[in-house]
Amino acid sequence: MSTSTLARRVRPAAVALAAVAVLTACGDLHAPGATPGATSRPSGSSSPSASGASPYVEPGAGDGAPHYNENNAYRRAGEMAPAHAADAEREAARIRPVLKRLWEQRKWNPETVRTALLRLGYEEERVAQDGKRLGGTLTVTGLPSHWEGDGPVTPEGSRVALRVHDDACVTAFLQQSNFAVSTNGPYPETGCFQPPYGH
Repeated sequence: MSTSTLARRVRPAAVALAAVAVLTACGDLHAPGATPGATSRPSGSSSPSASGASPYVEPGAGDGAPHYNENNAYRRAGEMAPAHAADAEREAARIRPVLKRLWEQRKWNPETVRTALLRLGYEEERVAQDGKRLGGTLTVTGLPSHWEGDGPVTPEGSRVALRVHDDACVTAFLQQSNFAVSTNGPYPETGCFQPPYGH
């Protein structure tokens, strides 16, 4: 094959490759003095990596964080059977006036609250060291500590849990500023009481 025949065949291929290179560069904005091959975006647009946020947001995610539901599953109460939810509401109606009276009397320490609720006929819940429930349904404790300033602070007051069924609880709290009574299913790791954040 002669050199002129080879040149005639190579030239169209070289022209085609040059055209492809020019066409693939179309649409890119280049800053003056930018490095060849580097691209920039028009102002106002953002790169997915610029914000650092995941493009995926879980449905129902509280703050939009990826895996929010999975990471906070331990803080979601279980479902109550409808009949058990009704039983829990009845027990909450029995407890609410007792706690209201104690709150009005400014008596919210655990010992006083426990004594008043045991008078309703509840039995204090007993739990073995391995976590197995041994009987009873009522738990009254002090309020949990929280961090404030330079260290942990334990507020005055009580929290109450009454296990109505395996899937139904009444929970309540009393403190100087207010009191509340509600019903919920149990939490996976902590029973009737909602676990703290920071799991």
